[in-house]
Amino acid sequence: MDELTFRREAYANPHNQQAEFLAAMQASDQRVTFVNDLKQLDKQLEAAMKVELPEGLEAKLLLNQQLHRHQQQRRKIGFVVTLAASIAFIAGIGFSLLRLSPVDLGQHALAHVYHEVKAMQSEQNISFNSINTQLASLSGLNHAHFTQQPGRVLYSSYCDFQGVRSLHLVMQTEQGKVSVFIVPKEQRMTLAPSFADKRYQGMGFNADNAYLVLVAENKNELSDVKEEIKQAFI
Repeated sequence: MDELTFRREAYANPHNQQAEFLAAMQASDQRVTFVNDLKQLDKQLEAAMKVELPEGLEAKLLLNQQLHRHQQQRRKIGFVVTLAASIAFIAGIGFSLLRLSPVDLGQHALAHVYHEVKAMQSEQNISFNSINTQLASLSGLNHAHFTQQPGRVLYSSYCDFQGVRSLHLVMQTEQGKVSVFIVPKEQRMTLAPSFADKRYQGMGFNADNAYLVLVAENKNELSDVKEEIKQAFI
């Protein structure tokens, strides 16, 4: 089960006991923590519905009805933050919104590579001027751009990193293809200098206003592409 599928399943039902879901959860300590956070939110919601309500039967019935409606909505769409905000606003409950779990950019990049198969099949020749046009539309990069062609670019498209609009490139090297993700920085993001799974190797590094995440099957390709990008990206 890839990262995106796992998170959708967890949002929909963190108490899922299916073997595939449990195996995917146990594969990572971060996943276990993530699921436990969702379970804790369920407990908070349950406790919130049991708090003492203002006097007046009509007000009590209306409040409970709204709480139930929003809880059912979260089960359908898995949008935990919206639900928590709605309940806090309607019920006036004095607990803070559940803090979003940190975004592991390495794991998210791996999930993108597996999911976006068409990116690895592309054989275009994309100029750095075209890439700069796309970069200009990303918020938070403060005019970051390429000053020269960073090698042969076969694919360039926007992608989503947990709600942050980012750029996905695929570059050609002598040994194979390298996926490159340019992600505007946010405090909730974490990026390890290196990461891997059974198939891919990954590398992460910082630019002034962005994270650069590289993924390839051959680890030797990563260093070469990193140097090309560092020389061209400001």
